[in-house]
Amino acid sequence: MSRLRADQAFIHPDCQITASTFGAYVEIGAGSRVANTSWGDYSYCDRTCDIANAEIGKFANIASFARIGATDHPMDKASLHHFLYRSADYWEGEQDDADWFAHRARRTSRIGHDTWIGHVAIIKPDVTIGHGAVVAAGAVVTKDVPPYTIVGGVTAQPIRRRFSESTGERMQSLAWWDWDNQRLRAALPDFRALSAEAFLEKYE
Repeated sequence: MSRLRADQAFIHPDCQITASTFGAYVEIGAGSRVANTSWGDYSYCDRTCDIANAEIGKFANIASFARIGATDHPMDKASLHHFLYRSADYWEGEQDDADWFAHRARRTSRIGHDTWIGHVAIIKPDVTIGHGAVVAAGAVVTKDVPPYTIVGGVTAQPIRRRFSESTGERMQSLAWWDWDNQRLRAALPDFRALSAEAFLEKYE
């Protein structure tokens, strides 16, 4: 029997999961924290990831220790500290700042289909990673990344395209990530053996 299932995410031990939804064949690595995040089919994260306020597409590959939707502190206030908004932790009868948490939750990070987020990479709030893009290990991404583009560095800058622009556009039009499980299985030998261009020629 296969390890991953369509009807239930595979969540490894010691995870903290709140207000999140999971598509088919999703896997969450041990020790990860996931909050207010939707996961598309077949996506996974490795160990000890921290993901909040995000929309994860299908077939996203998220390496260990990645942080997506890294939350902000209130830089325009007199203090940056938790006591401003996690106030109930510090004083009996005091309420947390619901408006601040709502503000955080609205700042959504979006990860496209068939993406690769490298080890220890950080994706800031309100950033979109385009379909097929790659974020190098250790990168800090503060701006949107176009589809099929590889970025790296602090702050992240384009390194090169994964595919040519025309090939990337054709791949997005093909949208193989929307195929059902049986069609994916039938095409598995071609996914393994063919170049992107040859794959397109066969399946367009």
